[in-house]
Amino acid sequence: MSRWMSILAVVMIVISAVIRFTHGSETLQFFASAVAIIPLAAMMGQATESIAAHAGPRLGGLLSATFGNAVELIIGIFSLEQGLFSLVKASITGSIIGNLLFVLGLSFFVGGIRHPIQYFNLRVARSNASMLMLGVGIAFVVPSIFALAPHEQNYALSFGVAAVSLVIYILGLFFSLFTHREVSAYIEDEAAETEGAGHEEVKYRLWPAVIVLLISTVLVSIESDWLVENVKSIAAGLGWSEVFIGVVVVAIIGNAAEHASAVWMAWKNRMDLSLEIAVGSTLQVAMFIAPVLFFVSLMMGNPFELVFSWPELISMIAAVLLVVILMLDGESNWLEGAMAVGAYLVLAVGFYTLHTA
Repeated sequence: MSRWMSILAVVMIVISAVIRFTHGSETLQFFASAVAIIPLAAMMGQATESIAAHAGPRLGGLLSATFGNAVELIIGIFSLEQGLFSLVKASITGSIIGNLLFVLGLSFFVGGIRHPIQYFNLRVARSNASMLMLGVGIAFVVPSIFALAPHEQNYALSFGVAAVSLVIYILGLFFSLFTHREVSAYIEDEAAETEGAGHEEVKYRLWPAVIVLLISTVLVSIESDWLVENVKSIAAGLGWSEVFIGVVVVAIIGNAAEHASAVWMAWKNRMDLSLEIAVGSTLQVAMFIAPVLFFVSLMMGNPFELVFSWPELISMIAAVLLVVILMLDGESNWLEGAMAVGAYLVLAVGFYTLHTA
């Protein structure tokens, strides 16, 4: 798999560079960069996992949590540089509803086809449900409600929400990696069993993994810059809104590698791992990526408010509530997965029609 990812990455980088330096179509440039980012993201993920394996469980868990959504962070930073605040917030929205409804729903569906009823740890599911309600249901909703009042403190409110979310996220890492590590220890055991059961993935040694991570990060940064530069052209040429591009296109690009991993784990009946990938990535976006992007915008001297539009808010809240309901019984089946995927498709169509409003 690593070899094919590397070949695809090289081919798409060459195509993207040729289009760029020959001043080709902006539409082709956008989609070439988008496709190039997907295998590069997979390579970053494999390199991070390899470094984490060498670093030990605690430091490895911290590295995985920090770099798990590096692609989204990079794209977000370049979007901030271009002043595309609506794209940044839309990509956050898209990552949340995509991970919760599409990825988790597809995992339930695919896994349920092979295994009629699948089970996962109820204690961890309840903990994740609480974090989701805080990270999305409160941290994103409260600023938007208070922003309705006529005052000039929206940036102060965004600062407070970003700071609290980041602190809670760090405390959550400390909880799972240090004080209550036994709660999630079984997930690591399952991961080890999964890796031992099949040797289809190529494992990097430590320094080759560091080199791969550095090179792929630089290349992702370049491709992200080229992708973001053409967002406005794509929006005008195809009639897509920046919100739709962020919610659907950018979110899928940034999470494609994780999407495949979650579904594959569900197919192998590793539902705890599948749930950890989908829900853990959601929590990282809401409580780490979003606050970091806010503070980066402050350092750039052009801060954006963590105030989302009502379609974005309602979509995220609906996704969280549906997934919380599905998780609280500790089991899943293919019908629940179909419902979640169906909900995502309805929301995606809704965001597509927003440009006509």
